Amino acid sequence: APPLTMSTAAAAAAAQSWCFATVTPRSRATVVASLASPSPSSSSSSSNSSNLPAPFRPRLIRNTPVFAAPVAPAAMDAAVDRLKDGFAKFKTEFYDKKPELFEPLKAGQAPKYMVFSCADSRVCPSVTMGLEPGEAFTVRNIANMVPAYCKIKHAGVGSAIEYAVCALKVELIVVIGHSRCGGIKALLSLKDGAPDSFHFVEDWVRTGFPAKKKVQTEHASLPFDDQCAILEKEAVNQSLENLKTYPFVKEGIANGTLKLVGGHYDFVSGNLDLWEP
Repeated sequence: APPLTMSTAAAAAAAQSWCFATVTPRSRATVVASLASPSPSSSSSSSNSSNLPAPFRPRLIRNTPVFAAPVAPAAMDAAVDRLKDGFAKFKTEFYDKKPELFEPLKAGQAPKYMVFSCADSRVCPSVTMGLEPGEAFTVRNIANMVPAYCKIKHAGVGSAIEYAVCALKVELIVVIGHSRCGGIKALLSLKDGAPDSFHFVEDWVRTGFPAKKKVQTEHASLPFDDQCAILEKEAVNQSLENLKTYPFVKEGIANGTLKLVGGHYDFVSGNLDLWEP
């Protein structure tokens, strides 16, 4: 295949989205003076311009992270203790009482399901669908998206699908969306040509761009929140179609050894919808 090339305009556009900038190194004294001192007046600068270094102006970089206020050490310790207490409860009330479940898992796993779910803390798929350890091989990401097959991008998702289908021989791949999804809202809010606010989020949710265009075309008259609710399900349908671009998934469907299912969990109403593509 011919080597990939990028036009000058495309390269310039890509460069604008980088999160780091290269500046000419200067001495620390020069930098401090440039940041703390006002620029010389026009009269003084004309007489001393040959002796003064060029003023240092730090380049503003997009995607600068905004951090929350520092958490008090006591609160951090309490959060860690919560995890310890949670495990202690799991150990005594679940692990120790179900050796028939956990002993076989020490030798290996044989899950029936592969589940794609959002990373949203409100929608843990094992909890909402009553799945026990060993039943589901789970991938969680922003907006529960599955990108199309590509060997040079999204290897983490691709390798999980390949391992689940080819090694673990899962029987069912389920993609579950959910209500009030922030990733879907971010996708629907994207404006053409607008700068990204995050390092990764916008680029990732663009995976669902075809679903977004479909919703905007077919439901243009609806309010934004209603479009989001529709897109939550339409993005699931797109992920199901993207799954079919993986050769081992396509083969499993053709052989009758693998089935795809879409789902949507509405935690506002407490409902779960499941459907086949």
